[in-house]
Amino acid sequence: MHEEAGEQGVSSKASAAGGKRFSHHPSSLAPHPATILAFDFGARRIGVAVGDSETGTANALALVCAASFAGRMEKIEALVREWRPQRLVVGLPVTLAGAESETSRDARRFARRLAARFALPVDLADERLSSAAAEERLRECGRGGQKHKDLVHAEAARIFLQSYLDEQHASRR
Repeated sequence: MHEEAGEQGVSSKASAAGGKRFSHHPSSLAPHPATILAFDFGARRIGVAVGDSETGTANALALVCAASFAGRMEKIEALVREWRPQRLVVGLPVTLAGAESETSRDARRFARRLAARFALPVDLADERLSSAAAEERLRECGRGGQKHKDLVHAEAARIFLQSYLDEQHASRR
């Protein structure tokens, strides 16, 4: 379900973006029309994943942390400049029954701010159970627990972005 919203090393670009980088930077500086950035929004941390709509693949990318919302937006802007996505996706946290909460409203507000700041289309994607799935996957890979806690947010973004891409691919058939 989606709707439109009105540790492989840290590269120097990751440091400029501020935050931890979990994946390689793009191979080309030219805009890539298939690139999508996804955000697992949280009040303190924002997990970021990058996907390619042509290949249908998603990868955990970064964790954005800053004391202020403005600081987090500056770091996101650096990622948008670096990756030059065609679209953004924000995870929409809903209950198992599909009901929204205050956190859902915060994610919608964040999506509207992204759309206004970057003039890009922003979709909302159901992120139900993505954090639990991310924790389980990281545990299976030997990266669970407090030591790898920061990986969960970017991995959660990867999981719901992968579902989003799978859904997009299925609808094109």
